[in-house]
Amino acid sequence: MKYSLISLLLITCASVLNAQDVPYRPDTQIVVTGTDHMGDTIPFSYLPVIDIYGEFDPEAADRLHKYLKLRRDVIRAYPYAKLASIQLKYVNDSIAKIPTKRARKKFIKKTEKELKELFAKDLKKLTRNQGFILIKLIDRETGDTSYELVKELRGSLQAFFWQSLARLFGSNMKANYDPEGEDALIESIVQGIERGDISILK
Repeated sequence: MKYSLISLLLITCASVLNAQDVPYRPDTQIVVTGTDHMGDTIPFSYLPVIDIYGEFDPEAADRLHKYLKLRRDVIRAYPYAKLASIQLKYVNDSIAKIPTKRARKKFIKKTEKELKELFAKDLKKLTRNQGFILIKLIDRETGDTSYELVKELRGSLQAFFWQSLARLFGSNMKANYDPEGEDALIESIVQGIERGDISILK
């Protein structure tokens, strides 16, 4: 019995050692990339790169958190600023062809109503900070503050009203965009979006 067991073990080991001589069967074997090293064939594969970070100190972690929040807010506001620029050009080009002041006002009100129907719901979902960033980016994209745009298109009274309302929510429609000063970080994020390094999910 003892010898039978040893024989069985030897036969099993021999079968395993000779497994490389088994004829190729596509349904049971996998072809992998390999390399020859000193006469031995060694399989290898490409593994995804992973980043390993050490423990963040609290200040670095706080700065990263603030940056990621700012980036999220800029990504959210940027498309609306681009849209404002496109719409402003459309309105200016259109009213330049309208002969009377009354007809121009009528056209502006009609365009405003259409834009509200399209985007009011989405704009109401913006946070206070995203709204403030949007005001800044509108200045970047159009060359005019939101206050100046409203004043030009709707008059001083409307501009005063909306500026007063913005102030109640801690915002300022007269805010200028300063890409080399206080808005430098926003500018770097916008440039990343424009280069395609930062994607905007739709």
